[in-house]
Amino acid sequence: MMAGSSPRTAPDRPGAPNPRAGEIGPAHAGARANASAAPWRDPSPSAGTLAEPAVSPPPGGIDRQTRLTLAVLVLGGLMVVLDVTITNVAIRSLSRDLHAPLAVIQWVTTGYTLALAVAVPTTAWLAARLGTRRVYVAALALFGLGSLLAGLAPNIGSLVAFRVLQGIGGGLVNPIAMTIAMRSARPEVRGRTMGVLGLPVLVGPLVGPTLGGWLVEYSWRWIFLINVPIALVAIPLALWLLPRDAPAGARERLDVPGLVLIGPGLAAVVYGLAESGRRGTLVSAAVLVPALLGLALCVVFVLRALRLRTRRPLVEVRLLGRRAVASGAGTLGLFAAAYFGSMFIVPLYWQLVRGQSPAAAGLLAIPQALTTGVSLQVASRLIDRIPPARVVGAGIVIATAGLLTTLLLLERDTPYWQLLTSMAVTGIGTGATIMPTITTAMRHLPDRDTAAGSTLLNITNQVAVSVGTALTSVLLASNLASRAGLDQGADLSGDIPATAAGGVVAAFRHTLLLPLALMAVAGAVALLLLPRPPRPAPAPAQPAGPAR
Repeated sequence: MMAGSSPRTAPDRPGAPNPRAGEIGPAHAGARANASAAPWRDPSPSAGTLAEPAVSPPPGGIDRQTRLTLAVLVLGGLMVVLDVTITNVAIRSLSRDLHAPLAVIQWVTTGYTLALAVAVPTTAWLAARLGTRRVYVAALALFGLGSLLAGLAPNIGSLVAFRVLQGIGGGLVNPIAMTIAMRSARPEVRGRTMGVLGLPVLVGPLVGPTLGGWLVEYSWRWIFLINVPIALVAIPLALWLLPRDAPAGARERLDVPGLVLIGPGLAAVVYGLAESGRRGTLVSAAVLVPALLGLALCVVFVLRALRLRTRRPLVEVRLLGRRAVASGAGTLGLFAAAYFGSMFIVPLYWQLVRGQSPAAAGLLAIPQALTTGVSLQVASRLIDRIPPARVVGAGIVIATAGLLTTLLLLERDTPYWQLLTSMAVTGIGTGATIMPTITTAMRHLPDRDTAAGSTLLNITNQVAVSVGTALTSVLLASNLASRAGLDQGADLSGDIPATAAGGVVAAFRHTLLLPLALMAVAGAVALLLLPRPPRPAPAPAQPAGPAR
């Protein structure tokens, strides 16, 4: 533990100097911002998308204080990721025990997602107003309290309400954690730092389905109560180990008009997309009305944010004027839509075509999760040493090749090892793409903009996942109807008729074309905007020697 990192040492007065290691304050932020220009060229808005290194970064790993900080951030992130994967396993148990139809039980997930959409845009303002450490601790406390209340919920209505409380806390955890990690790490190890921060993405899919199935055997309440002891450990550790940071904008007022526009706007878009997935169509009033209304609110927010001069908008969309941020957001959005759309299809294939249980389908995802995690750690080290765009571009190419191979191999009786191998290849590419893209987009932002950049990228990722999943589910429903003769409103939880099995496989293959196309476009965005390395200056002409 670092000496003096206990909250008992000194009050965190805004702007007060503090010599403790790991402290993040105005003076320290400036030093970090200046230091970030040392190993990497400082990109202006007109500079290349993913900056080339001017010189090789100095040797050295992640320092002790940053490792302690990351341990706390990973613990909090793991709690949130586990909650999502565990809850998905318990939907049928919740429906049975709470005597509610599946359409109502879906609000356990939808309510959480909508709360995320409202909470994420407030992250940058809260970080500036209160400091990242305080916001992170408050987010963990909200999530833990929501988990406790959800585990004790007497009926479906109260359960949905407490899931909303969970979502507010969960929506703040990831963007705040990214901000703290980027500010805590030295510029030359930010890639490795973000690689460690991405570990929950590996552990969650590995542990979540199995742990969820085991907990549901005892009681569905434990899928929520399991978070309480984790929160009770994470909160004191956060208070003890996270660096104090002075609020950067104590006098900054909340952009209330912006919140009124972007919060309901994102929630309405996410809700409309979720409805399209459940209904199997985009052409429905229940889908179009909220989605278009939400889109209109978001457009008004963007136009207002671009014209705002007297205060900072709730979401700093002007950061997209930096090509690194714009191309990073574009690459992230397209790839996330493609990847999570494909992840919606593959488990259904295992269950509908191969007859596997949900738990077994979760276990079949382990090889891909493992290769994703290993690739993430390797790629995160590489982007500290070589041009990040080369790593991201290679990652997308590998992921696309793996997904294309899966599509070509997909049959009723394809050997398991072949499909698991192609999916593992997709995992290698995914690990080299998502977190490295986020790191590359944020690594050159000054400390005052890291929270805003984190918020912007988290919103991009959240909307992209919703769009990718919704479009894929609608396309799958249409293909199942046209190629397998299954009605779009059919219950897919039962056995598929043997006569329809071939059509079901064809429907899965044709649906995978959409994620494949999105992934290819993501690769084009990264590769076309790849900056050219600077040409070496021509050597001065040598004077001609005396004529012989």
